[in-house]
Formats: sequence, structure tokens, C-alpha cells
Amino acid sequence: MSNLMHNAGTRPLSITVRVVLFVALTISVCLFFVQQLLLSSVEHHFIEQDVDELAVILHAVEHTMTAGQNGQQQPAQTLSKAVSGHHGVYYQVMDSQNRLVYRNAEIDLSLLAANTPASADYNAKTIHNWQLDGKAYRGVFSLFTTADQQYQVIAAIDISFHEHFLQQLQRSLGLILLGSALLTLLAAWLAVHQGLNPLRGLSAQMRDIQTNKLDIRLSPGEVPAELRHMVQSFNLMLDRLEQGFTKLSHFSADIAHELRTPLTNMITQTQVSLSRARSADEYQNLLFSNLEELERLNKMISDMLWLAKSQNGLLTLQKQTLNLADEIQAIFDFFEALAEESGVSLHFSGPVILVQADRTLLRHALTNLLSNALRYTAQSQSITVTTALASPDSITISVENPGPPIPPEHLPYLFERFYRADQSRQRHSEGAGLGLAITKAIVEAHEGQINVESDLESTRFVIRLKTA
Repeated sequence: MSNLMHNAGTRPLSITVRVVLFVALTISVCLFFVQQLLLSSVEHHFIEQDVDELAVILHAVEHTMTAGQNGQQQPAQTLSKAVSGHHGVYYQVMDSQNRLVYRNAEIDLSLLAANTPASADYNAKTIHNWQLDGKAYRGVFSLFTTADQQYQVIAAIDISFHEHFLQQLQRSLGLILLGSALLTLLAAWLAVHQGLNPLRGLSAQMRDIQTNKLDIRLSPGEVPAELRHMVQSFNLMLDRLEQGFTKLSHFSADIAHELRTPLTNMITQTQVSLSRARSADEYQNLLFSNLEELERLNKMISDMLWLAKSQNGLLTLQKQTLNLADEIQAIFDFFEALAEESGVSLHFSGPVILVQADRTLLRHALTNLLSNALRYTAQSQSITVTTALASPDSITISVENPGPPIPPEHLPYLFERFYRADQSRQRHSEGAGLGLAITKAIVEAHEGQINVESDLESTRFVIRLKTA
């Protein structure tokens, strides 16, 4: 069955054919055993009948021979009347010298029992099946002793009728069981075909789903219980696809805007500069301005390529044991001049904690968070970085800065590419909007998590990582 379903290089069999083949195999095996059981039961019944009848014949012969010794009649005369009312029954009596005493037919039963040992008892185990002249017999070869002599008795029953009946029964059962099997297979095919109607209906509904109709959902309540989980899983897949297409649509619009802004600036400035003759200093300023825009474009493209690699599992982490306090202090040293210029102080608190991480990527993630915190922290305020043991096998890194709260409806989307809670801000002065997305990708590459919390006093980004 398995080979029929999975032959290499062939088209897989349909579910209907598979079920019907399986049912056919099961029915064939079951009906075969039912037929054999019925035939065996009937044959056993015939054997029991024959054993009983042979026992009656032997008993009658023995009784007649024993009683006849006290009379004046010869054994042949008494034996001729020993058995009556039995049809198809033959018996033969011989003395101890194998001389024929009597037989009730022209059949020489000694030919039947030529290779059969005589038995002093008769039961189901001493019954034998014989063949002679194309006929079948069931008989017994028995010994019994009278007062003065031992006799051999061969009794046989013609079982040709039994065999003919069994053959007829076998043919009849075969036809009946074949018809039953065909009807059962037809019923199984109709049941499977009818049972697959909901799948055909689902298939028709699925064909109507297009990229512009991802809001369509299948109804779990209109399908059988066996298909509800599949429908629910399909709807969840549509949810993810719809979210993915929505994000991709927004991403395409955002990236078009992000790329168009510096290109428009360069084109406008260049057109203005070419509108009339300029001095060498003016042309040099134009080139510097264009270089800044080109560097911004190059950084944006590099960040997008990095995000694409991270989402496809192409990043290779160079993990090592790091002291978080040392890493954070190194980042503070990098931001010290910028923090002093902005009038913002940097503070760190936490125990000595070791963590397994990629130093370059971890510093990149923390740098993005500190850069973001500096952007929204007012003068004379401070940014606090805190490390702590969250559990025996995980730690947290918290970057907190005072400032206006982020509305709750924006919090779930802060880590999306190009997303800004305040859409009115000028993008060209605040980066491309990829920093938090990159930070989240780095944390997830380390099998960690990052969350954001915001209230009236401050905003906190919390990273959770595994310990060393």
C-alpha cells in the first residue's frame, strides 16, 4: 500500500483513492477470514456428524457380532441386519486372519484402510479421510474382540455430498462476499467524496483570496470539526500575511520618502548652483553638501542590508564573555563630549555582571539607545543605565531618560523601520529611523528581548539577555 502511494517520480494518489484502496485491502482480509471461518465451521460440523454416525455403526456391528455367537445364525446373516436406516454407509468385517466375514457393498474397504493402522478405540482422532475411484470417504479402522476371536471392522461414509456442498457453499460465499465488498467500496467512495465536499468549498474560497483581498477570512463554524484547526491556522496565516503586506507597503512608502528627500536636496542644490556661474568656494560647498547627503544615503542602505541579513538568519555572532560595566563605560566615554555639549549627564549603576555576547553588536545596540536618549533629554537632565540580575540565568540592561511620554498607542510600533511617534519631526535631522529596528534585531540575534516603557517622568528601554 505504501509503495502504491509513494512511488518515486509519480503523482501522489488522491485521498479518495488512498482511502478506497485501504478499505478494499481491509475488507478483503476480513471477508477472507470470515469465509474461511464459515467453511471451517461447516466442515467441522460435518466431521462431528460423521464421527457420531461411524460410532453408531461400529457399536451396532460389535453388538450384533457379540449377540450372534449365542444364536444359530452365521455372522454374515446377522451382520446384514446390523445397520439399517443409514444411507451412503459402508462397513466390512474381517477375522484375525484377514478373511472377509461380511461387507454390505461391493467396495473393498480394505483397499481404503491399506495404509491405516487399526485402533482398539474410535474417536475423532482415529477418523481418517480416504480416496477411492474418485470418491471421498471418511472412515475408521477398528478392532474388537468377542469371547473367542478378534475382528477387524472398517466403516466408511461417502462424503462426496459433503464436499460438493462445501464447494457450492464456498462459491456462494465468494459471490456474496465479493458483492458485499463492492457495495462497501462504493459506499466508502461515496462517503469520502461527500466528506471532501467541505475541502472543495474551502479551496474555492481560497482561490478568491488575492493580494488586494487579504482581509477575507474563512469561517471555522461552517466546516466539520476535523477541519476547524486547519481553517484557524489558515486564518492566522492570512493575519500574518496581511500584517506583512501592510508593513511592506508602509516600508516601501517610507523608504521612497527617505531616499527621495536627500536626492531632492542634491538635485535642487545642484540645479541652483548650475543656474549661473559660481566661485570655486561655492562649488566646493555644494560638493560638501552633496557628500553629506550621499553619506546619509550610504548609511541608510547599509543599515537596510544589515537588517535584511539579520531577518534571514545570515548574521554570525562572535560571542565572548563581556563585563557589562566595562562595555557601558566605554560607550559613555564615546558619548562624553556630545553629552557635555548637550548639558546632559550620564550615570551607571549595577553589580558586576558577565554576559556572553558579540562585543561589536552589543555596543551598537547600546549606542543606538543612548543616542536616542540624548536626542530627547533636555539640558541639566541625566540619562541612567542600569544593569541587574533578573533571574539566575538572565540579566537586564535598562536605558532610562527623562522627557515627554510616548503615547501608549505608539509603543508597539517603535521598533519598526522608519516609524516615528511624532510624524511632524524633520527626518533629515534625526537619522533614518532604523536605529531601534537594528537594536531589536541585535537583541533577538542574541536570543534576548527588548521592551519599552514610558510614563510622565521618563522613557525606559529594557534589554533582557542570558547570562554567561
